[in-house]
Amino acid sequence: MKLHRRIGAGLFISMMVMVMPGIGLSQQSAGAAAPRAAARTAKDVAIIKDFEGRVDDYLKLQKGEAPGTVPSRPTPSAERVVDGQQKLGAKIRSARPEAKQGDIFTPEIASFFRRQIAKTLAGPHGGKIRASLRHAEPVKPMSLKVNDDYPDGVPLQSTPATLLLNLPTLPKELQYRIVGHDLFLVDANANVIVDFIQGAIPATSTT
Repeated sequence: MKLHRRIGAGLFISMMVMVMPGIGLSQQSAGAAAPRAAARTAKDVAIIKDFEGRVDDYLKLQKGEAPGTVPSRPTPSAERVVDGQQKLGAKIRSARPEAKQGDIFTPEIASFFRRQIAKTLAGPHGGKIRASLRHAEPVKPMSLKVNDDYPDGVPLQSTPATLLLNLPTLPKELQYRIVGHDLFLVDANANVIVDFIQGAIPATSTT
């Protein structure tokens, strides 16, 4: 039953197609739905480059551990998908045992993300975004850490695509996910929490 529930929630489909519906895919489609933000300042460009470099470093590690774990067939059995995900997650944790919050979302990068989210919420789509976040399925308080599995019981709420417009686009292996007021960076193939920003979503947006 637990296995079927997780698959129904969509946590493992990404391993079969190397992309997962929901937050990550919504960000890519958002670019087609509305224009990107105005030109970045030189400081913002440097911050984004730093973020992308840290993401690339993580992906190099992830891809180095992936061979032999992710099923190669387009539609493997559910059991093989779960087994591959668990093996990849274990390898990633073993390869980065000292990983901690802030390794990717450094204080400067986290501040940039908070500013971009606040800017989006203050823009023309802000009202609809806040309404969507308020109507999302509530999440009980929990203590999540870097390298943890993204928990089964946390709803994969539909994140408004417009909320992602001002954030750096992620490669298909990674996704942004919102849990309460926090923004998480999740490895969709391994279901591992890569990093997160506490208080990324202003409290007034979900109350």
